[in-house]
Amino acid sequence: MRYELFYWPSIQGRGEFVRLALEQAGADYVDVARESGRGMGVAALMELTDGPSLARPPLAPPFLRAGKLVIAQTAHVLQYLGPRLGLVPKAEGTRLWAHQLQLTVEDFVVDIHDTHHPVGAGLYYRDQKPEARRRARYFREQRAPELLGYFEAVLARNPAGDSYMIGRRLSYVDLSMFQLIDGLRYAFPKLMEGLEGDIPRLVALHERVAGRPAVAAYLASERRLPFNEDGIFRHYPELDG
Repeated sequence: MRYELFYWPSIQGRGEFVRLALEQAGADYVDVARESGRGMGVAALMELTDGPSLARPPLAPPFLRAGKLVIAQTAHVLQYLGPRLGLVPKAEGTRLWAHQLQLTVEDFVVDIHDTHHPVGAGLYYRDQKPEARRRARYFREQRAPELLGYFEAVLARNPAGDSYMIGRRLSYVDLSMFQLIDGLRYAFPKLMEGLEGDIPRLVALHERVAGRPAVAAYLASERRLPFNEDGIFRHYPELDG
């Protein structure tokens, strides 16, 4: 099947968690908003969210079109793709565990976003700097250590060993862990310098994922958009303490 990913063309954002899964699996997919031509571009994305073509429209990207299905919400998309791309074990209980972890990743993403937009996404960062400083301090002192510590503990308690989050093989959750560490290193380098000694398994997992041939090829390609100050992971030095 050829998958169609719909996400904004100039940022990694939440769409990157899906891109990494598609790239690792070598899936046949098109990043619709980044392409030109008929049925492509941002206009195609907006048609599905704002147009009359779907009886069950998604609220916002990222979403995936797979045949007649249109699936929104990052964790939901990965739950669908996981078994089809060989990125989650077969047992139902394990798949539910993977989905639970991915939902926790989404909680973390919201916390990261709210460090620079604590009041509202419709406001510019410059309009909420005092609130952002306060939120970022809470993030640095409490949420980031708490959530990274949780994921580190999950790795340590994996009955199959601490090479991967779930079982003995790479899953979409591992790819998401890679993206979290990579993004936090960009947005909060001082914070991560102080925390990485406490999360050695996650750091090793990041390197393990980055070294996988399909992921390494993707990271070296033009398909991997650079981090910037329009996405979720933004580097504002004043928020890094």
